[in-house]
Amino acid sequence: MAGLQSYVDHRVLLILQDGRAIVGMMAGYDQKSNVVLSDSKERVYSMDEGVEEIPLGLYLVKGDQIVLIGELDEAADKAVDLSTIRAEPLPPIRY
Repeated sequence: MAGLQSYVDHRVLLILQDGRAIVGMMAGYDQKSNVVLSDSKERVYSMDEGVEEIPLGLYLVKGDQIVLIGELDEAADKAVDLSTIRAEPLPPIRY
């Protein structure tokens, strides 16, 4: 739990069990590792088009749906032109 505290007020990328990638400012979390993101966007990857960003705003993610949390380097992230990236969407995690 102490590991999540270092992400509060930082821009993070969450990968969820259903394969979604969500970027946002981590506003908080709770004892179940549920995460609250502000100014969040879902990044939708495609082989045909560039990465589409869908605005979500304030967003609550259940802790049991999170596969990965990582802090984003904002300068590096802004330097990347997402419209040029082609990638297969992540498949859902099955276990």
